[in-house]
Amino acid sequence: MLFVIDGSKALRKAIRQVFGNDVPVQRCVQHKERNVLDHLPERDRQPIKARLRAAWKETDHDRALEQLNTLAVELDRAHPGAASSLREGMEETLTVTRLGIEGKLKLTLQSTNPCESMISTVRVIHRNVKNWSSGDMCLRWTAAGMLEAETRFRKVQGYRGLANLAVKIEHDLLRHRDQTRQTTIQEDAAALTV
Repeated sequence: MLFVIDGSKALRKAIRQVFGNDVPVQRCVQHKERNVLDHLPERDRQPIKARLRAAWKETDHDRALEQLNTLAVELDRAHPGAASSLREGMEETLTVTRLGIEGKLKLTLQSTNPCESMISTVRVIHRNVKNWSSGDMCLRWTAAGMLEAETRFRKVQGYRGLANLAVKIEHDLLRHRDQTRQTTIQEDAAALTV
């Protein structure tokens, strides 16, 4: 599984509690961009936006992370709020890059837009209800909205890379678990020598 989320700390915490720390999480780069730019004066937004987008377009994870870290350091002095916003969850804005996903599938997975479109349709359907009588009624209307949204679904851009994505996520999970296991072994060995 790959989770694509906005900047909600509650969503991130829920994913960690239910699925563990090992699952890959991709933060929406559009939300991150908006959050960073909101801390900047209008005159500084365009060049920063261009640098953010260039870093997220990068195919090499280490180079992209270096570009974002450099930008954060530069923003520290004049715009500390923007620098702080950029650093928060920065690594997770590069998850699909770290996994080696490229092209249209990368563009699709870097954003929460596909699910936001469905949520928007559900909201339009909910507008018709004036008196909510129960939680079941809310669930039924939400399901009706999702069925309506389903009629507008299209293929995921870059869908041919989904099988490759599943393999890369599996390798990433195994690598992460091996690192966690090695860290635990080292900590246990250090505790025994003390």
